[in-house]
Amino acid sequence: MGALVPTKIFLASGQGRHKEKLVSFEKALREAGIAPFNLVRVSSIYPPHCRYITKGAGLKLLTPGQILFVVLSENATDTPGQLISASIGMAVPDDPAHYGYLAEHSDIGKSAKEVSLHTEYLAAEMLATKLGENLKEPARGKPAGSFRVSNGLSLKTRSITQTAAGEAGVWTTTVAAAVLIC
Repeated sequence: MGALVPTKIFLASGQGRHKEKLVSFEKALREAGIAPFNLVRVSSIYPPHCRYITKGAGLKLLTPGQILFVVLSENATDTPGQLISASIGMAVPDDPAHYGYLAEHSDIGKSAKEVSLHTEYLAAEMLATKLGENLKEPARGKPAGSFRVSNGLSLKTRSITQTAAGEAGVWTTTVAAAVLIC
């Protein structure tokens, strides 16, 4: 058998609420569109030559019951009013032959924008350190989501973040996932 290397990736997120924590998690997976699959958590490498596609395009390629590799972030609360988040950040080199990095992060009390920016930074920082290099912050005038590594590698970042506020009497769960398709 040859190497099992994903060729496509998409991002998905959702939230769920229920009196049972497990059911709230299932509802979050349903909202994300990934509940009818067998999810296998994997670590955080964005494969070389992997193509980012939309969630809609990715879901069309899948069959219920299929085993899916995911980098998954989740968070849950039963505290009324508590703001929770789950986020996935991607740092992808401009050179498609080079691997990138996926970072999962969850937080409490922060806006979706704050969490998204932090998760993108984490993905870029983790890739840089994995390469034994330093991450250079975006230059002034450069758009957010543009990083450079000290070896000259240029990175683009993106993320997906799901936030929700807890409600009395129920569990609230947020999920964010990078779904890797082989």
